[in-house]
Amino acid sequence: MGICRDFLYIGDTSDNTIKRFDATTGKFLGTFVASECGGLHGPRGIIFNCRGNLLVSNQNVDQPQNGNILKYNGKTGTFLHELVTSVQKGAPFAPRGIVLSNNNILYVADLQSPDDIPQPGKLRAYNGTSGKFLGNFDHSCFNGPFFPRSVVFGPDGLLYVSVFNPFDPLDGWVLQFDPVKREFIKVFIESNAVNNLHRPEGLVFGPDGNLYVTSFRADENDTDKILIFDGKCGKFLDKIDLDTVGEPRAFAMAILFGPCGKLFVPISGTGPDTGSVRRYDAQSKTFDVFIPAGKQLGAPWYLTFGNTDSATLAYDS
Repeated sequence: MGICRDFLYIGDTSDNTIKRFDATTGKFLGTFVASECGGLHGPRGIIFNCRGNLLVSNQNVDQPQNGNILKYNGKTGTFLHELVTSVQKGAPFAPRGIVLSNNNILYVADLQSPDDIPQPGKLRAYNGTSGKFLGNFDHSCFNGPFFPRSVVFGPDGLLYVSVFNPFDPLDGWVLQFDPVKREFIKVFIESNAVNNLHRPEGLVFGPDGNLYVTSFRADENDTDKILIFDGKCGKFLDKIDLDTVGEPRAFAMAILFGPCGKLFVPISGTGPDTGSVRRYDAQSKTFDVFIPAGKQLGAPWYLTFGNTDSATLAYDS
């Protein structure tokens, strides 16, 4: 039986493109979606829908209009249409992470509202085919400032959302929501002196059932890292440091498990590793450089494989 070739797609925020790589070798296969194609200005979350089309959360950075969700042909990268338009009811202002459920509901983490002083964002739901706005989640029982960054379905069928506090960058939460009732359930993880969760963004459940979350350094005496939590109770377990105190920064916005159970980490920052993609063994915390720095990628953020589940973000091998 033949093996289907898979690809890795990465949104590059340095030039507003989506680039494609061989999922096994890391070989660069070219720009899949060009800058401004379909109005692409600020690619964030990227996933494939059940028909194999690519959905892109487009933040429209430095543009006068709201953000939107764009749809592209999954084989050619050709722009198809706006799935969620920037002018429709419930349009997201600053869409970030996205997932698509098995019953075709698109969930969007809308970072904030359009004001000079940051106003809390929304967790929004849309029909995955028509883009029709279905409503916002009720987060009124959460006592902190609600600025959602990323979202993922857990093994329990609940939605997990990373939230940061722009007024105190040392804060951070992972919240649990009911996707059916669209209601807040509880704080699953809260920043404290033990876990050092700061400004969380990317989050994904690993093959081991644990939750992996990106975290940013508190100050020059701290490190950028990936934190590992028990996927059932949220207990802090371990961390993977991405840089070293006193050395140039290397941080990740989003992360994803891929082939062979490896954790793929696109690196941004101020150091020589910026623009690379590391491939980690999560158990040993060792990595190899899957995509080298300084060539194809300037500021890689969100990523997806062709075989990434659009809801759980797990890799289907």
